[in-house]
Amino acid sequence: MEQIILGDMVIGGDAPFVLISGPCVIEDGVKTEKIALYLKDLAGELDIPFIFKASYDKANRSSMNSFRGPGLKEGLDILRGIKEGLSIPVLSDVHRFEEIEEASKVLDVMQIPAFLCRQTDFVVEVARVAGIINVKKGQFIAPWDVSNILDKITSTGNKNIMVTERGVSFGYNNLVADMRSIPILRRMGYPVVFDATHSVQLPGGAGSSSGGNRGMAVYLSRAAVATGIDGLFLEVHPDPECALCDGPNSLYLDSLPGLLGMLKEIDRIIKTDKT
Repeated sequence: MEQIILGDMVIGGDAPFVLISGPCVIEDGVKTEKIALYLKDLAGELDIPFIFKASYDKANRSSMNSFRGPGLKEGLDILRGIKEGLSIPVLSDVHRFEEIEEASKVLDVMQIPAFLCRQTDFVVEVARVAGIINVKKGQFIAPWDVSNILDKITSTGNKNIMVTERGVSFGYNNLVADMRSIPILRRMGYPVVFDATHSVQLPGGAGSSSGGNRGMAVYLSRAAVATGIDGLFLEVHPDPECALCDGPNSLYLDSLPGLLGMLKEIDRIIKTDKT
């Protein structure tokens, strides 16, 4: 398996899983930095590699009136401040060609949103510019179809790739997480991340916004780590009920210490017991 080196962390192979976590969207600079500091300290205490995630612009919201974030310039400034001030790598998603160059100057990992994972020209351009790329596997494609996306990315010479499983459409306004997808994706030779919180999203399930079932994210996280993942993606918020984006599927910050401690132990057992 290709391994990714990011600072002093190794992603992939038998390395411990990396935590990719943060709020769905940047609501304001102060709150976002506080969340990042909490996560950094917690990950440090548990000795879990950590990448901070927050979106500067959520272009794929359900409603025209949904909160999207501060936008490219202000959002990247906030992420740059977190990256430099707290000495942690940062990840965010890009939605438009016009964002790619500027975002690449700040982001350690550039994320292709699920809805754009088959847009060939966009995928190739992000891959050309990004140092590390995280592809969200679309809810509408099978795991074996990801090989075509990987071919597009590697055509640029970029092999610093993570693939994120985030559930597959199952009827209307519902997703299911098929754990068989994880070993199938890992056999393609690149690190695989499981997005536990988006896998319990109910897309458009609240009419003008998405619903979710955050309680199930705990169970799916356990299952995914036991299956053998290279990264775990969790969206979190100090008060999800008041979050401006994806609150129903985001985890409470104070639920993380116990959950991550358990997941680290599962990960250790899985990756040291080869029988």
